[in-house]
Amino acid sequence: MTTTASLATSGTREIQFREAVNECLRQEMALDDSVIIMGEEIAGGAGREDQGVVDAWGGPFRTTVGLIQEFGRDRVLDTPLSEAAFIGAAIGASSTGLRAVAELMFIDFIGVCMDQLVNNAAKMRYMFGGQVKVPFTMMTRIGAGFGAAAQHSESYYSIFSHFPGLKGVVPSDAYTAKGLLAAAIRDDDPVVFFEHKGLYGEKGPVPEESYVLPIGKARTVRAGTDITLVGISKMTWVCTAAAEELAKSGIDAEVIDLLSVSPIDYDHVIDSVKRTHRLVVVDEDTPICSLAGDICSRVAEEAFDYLDAPPSRVTAPHTPVPYSRVLENNYVPNEARVISTVEKLFNR
Repeated sequence: MTTTASLATSGTREIQFREAVNECLRQEMALDDSVIIMGEEIAGGAGREDQGVVDAWGGPFRTTVGLIQEFGRDRVLDTPLSEAAFIGAAIGASSTGLRAVAELMFIDFIGVCMDQLVNNAAKMRYMFGGQVKVPFTMMTRIGAGFGAAAQHSESYYSIFSHFPGLKGVVPSDAYTAKGLLAAAIRDDDPVVFFEHKGLYGEKGPVPEESYVLPIGKARTVRAGTDITLVGISKMTWVCTAAAEELAKSGIDAEVIDLLSVSPIDYDHVIDSVKRTHRLVVVDEDTPICSLAGDICSRVAEEAFDYLDAPPSRVTAPHTPVPYSRVLENNYVPNEARVISTVEKLFNR
């Protein structure tokens, strides 16, 4: 995927998405002693210190590998298997002077700690009249396509857009992962950082130095004139692939990478639609009360006179993620479904 951000960093060394996340954590912890990280198995469980070496495999996706050796057990904390306990502890720590990063292994587990997020992290600063800051970051995984079944494969980012006081970012490549995670950690409000499991191995140009990307700003990754495709996380790659294929039939699609689910950069999307006159939002989450539905509604309200076709969406079906690989492959929005939806809009 060629992006405006990638072009700006051409010539930079390339690293994987997971490496960008790990590098960001290491740099932010080195820059600020108040940054700590906690979660299940992020430091090798109970740890092994035979021969003077701490065994740290960095969790199931190796995004925290090596951190305990560098920063020690006071700043890299393995936790009990209780999301309610350690998410609550991280929020409490963040409200009393630390910048806590907590790793919720899968977004599917959010129900266990929802009260801590919704009634504490999201509301504390508001209820205390701004006297308390909550610089808390929750890292968590989204995304289907790995045969992990319904309890480890959802993409519940739309839930967090609903609650005032929470921010949420959805990086789509290594460059945006590092920049948005740094921004999340430095933010004085709680931020949820959504990592798509299907992006961990993707490589891209990433500067070695620390940098931040603004929370709440989308980007255009492919300019076009005929239709706007909006992607969220890995779906930006699906949109770009569909755009390249559509170009062969004379349809010039513009692709927008949303990057933030709270706040949402509606202005960026609407400005694009005013030029292209058509919209398709591609969203891996389920369709009812989804980000795709919200963005389509907002465009219909604010740019109706510019539209040549109804705002449309390509989403997962309204069902849990299936375990069957055949069904799962049909569950996730793909290039063919995006192309079909676009062609129907042009054939109206």
